[in-house]
Amino acid sequence: MAEPGRAPRAGVYPGTFDPVTNGHLDIIGRASRILDRLVVGVAMNAGKGPMFPLEERVELVRAEVAPIAARTGTVIEVRPFEGLLVQFAREVGAQVIVRGLRAVTDFDYEFQMAGMNHRLDPEIEPVFLMASEGNHFISSRFVREIAGLGGDISSFVPRLTLERTLARVRQRNPGN
Repeated sequence: MAEPGRAPRAGVYPGTFDPVTNGHLDIIGRASRILDRLVVGVAMNAGKGPMFPLEERVELVRAEVAPIAARTGTVIEVRPFEGLLVQFAREVGAQVIVRGLRAVTDFDYEFQMAGMNHRLDPEIEPVFLMASEGNHFISSRFVREIAGLGGDISSFVPRLTLERTLARVRQRNPGN
């Protein structure tokens, strides 16, 4: 909750969340400690050929962030979006774009994106949070690949997402 006399700080944490991972939830939890309101923007991004349709990704993220919101008292909204991130940030009243960094390769990409976003809207600040030690190697792409090959993803994703991901893999590969 904002201190008296200070406007509430709002941020956007964007991603495809296909599927939402423990790494995503770590960043959401940590961002919720420094923001009064966090909007998790679930990007349409059909070009990536998502495992889950947009509506299901939004539903999963909402379910998985509910305990974080309850624990921190931060308002966490989950919304789908398409188009420019800075435009979405403006629409939801965010002053900050939250991004997680796992490795040097993330930094290079995120540095370029932050520069472009700043040029598009210098009033929206990038905030980078380093992935926690136990989450720095987790990516949705690796989770999808490991699950598709029959590997154990239980330490990379929360319970509901685990169940849905395994069901989706069985649906796509009924013989396995």
